[in-house]
Amino acid sequence: MKATLEFNLPEDQSDFDLAVNGAKAQSALWEMDQWLRVQYKYMPDDEYSKDKYETFEECREKLREIVYNNGLNFE
Repeated sequence: MKATLEFNLPEDQSDFDLAVNGAKAQSALWEMDQWLRVQYKYMPDDEYSKDKYETFEECREKLREIVYNNGLNFE
């Protein structure tokens, strides 16, 4: 199966950019997800607070919810 996308450039430049940069956007979301994970999983003892831990964890959960609700995944 093949798929071909056609754009009328320069009129459709923003749509073209979205189409060709999708993988970059997914990669950026993955990097953010992993950064959030590291922040709470490997938080140094001297920086630990329950509120801080829960905030990082909640942000990661929300990011994953948004990603999945938009039909994307990290696998």
